[in-house]
Amino acid sequence: MSHVSPPPSRNLRPAGAIPLAVALALGLGACTTDGPPQAQTSRSASAPATAEQSESAAAPTIPEIVDEVQPSVVTIFTGGGGLGSGVIYSEDGLILTNEHVVRGNTEVEVAFADGQRVSGTVEATDVVSDLALVRADRTGLPAAEFETDLPRTGETAIVIGSPLGFENTVTAGIISGLHREIPGSARTSQSLVDLIQTDAPISPGNSGGAVVNGQGMIIGISEAYIPPQAGAVALGFAIPAATAVEVTEQLLEDGTAEHAFLGLVPGAITAQIAQQLGLESAEGAVVLSVQDGSPADDAGVRPGDVVVSMAGTDIVSPEALLAALREQDPGTTVDLTVRRDGEQIPLEVQLEDRPVSQP
Repeated sequence: MSHVSPPPSRNLRPAGAIPLAVALALGLGACTTDGPPQAQTSRSASAPATAEQSESAAAPTIPEIVDEVQPSVVTIFTGGGGLGSGVIYSEDGLILTNEHVVRGNTEVEVAFADGQRVSGTVEATDVVSDLALVRADRTGLPAAEFETDLPRTGETAIVIGSPLGFENTVTAGIISGLHREIPGSARTSQSLVDLIQTDAPISPGNSGGAVVNGQGMIIGISEAYIPPQAGAVALGFAIPAATAVEVTEQLLEDGTAEHAFLGLVPGAITAQIAQQLGLESAEGAVVLSVQDGSPADDAGVRPGDVVVSMAGTDIVSPEALLAALREQDPGTTVDLTVRRDGEQIPLEVQLEDRPVSQP
């Protein structure tokens, strides 16, 4: 995949990238609806369609989907020439995007598919999920329709956005996998876990937009890609729509989103660490540090322990631990198994709500 700079006359730069050779990216996509001023969610039908029904209700083509979705797609311009994408969440001007797109800004500019540009205010952000809400100075907008059931591997995936400043760019592919974690991301970002993987090309400038399914519904918010320099070919990732809707509704309620807090820093088990700890396997998440007074500290977790399971889920990497933690609610008591001095030690941890000061 070649990288082409945006036209010099626009003086644009894509939204910032995550370290460890993982560039954050964005894709815009949404469906027009005539619903109330809030996002609409949809659930998959339980009864399978017959062949005759399928023929009579032919799926829309990609051009038809794009025509339907583009009015709900926006480009977000930030200070210093930065840009990202966003999805219209409600007709009263609420825009959903990535936190890293608007980071460091309180005021932005929002460009719509019909050519209008208006000012926007950053209303709420959540670093853990990398989601943010922008209030655009415009109403009567076509809100997107979100599909909160996970897609199936192999389904159509369409990304619409402004990669490298080229607005309203469309790429297409399939859903390549579910529940993905980007290796090596645990120490730099907790947003890069439990993601949807797609081979639909995602590039810098797509961040904060949406991945759309074959029915024109939002199934994910484009989050990141692994660049070709890392040996990757068409590896893009998106936040599932269910996560985006859940966090958005929490942010709308009181400006914050709840996330279960464990209070330890996980690390990958390298060959050197495995040798030092006398481990036969590199699977698990080694505890690099434990915060004083945290749930992990209260449960007896120590630096050097290796977390091998949590709430019945096998932990094979630091990213898998963060993904398992994301599924839990604050206040829940979970089983945690650690390996220490060659023994498996069962612990009980009562999770807490993540302190505001914690990333």
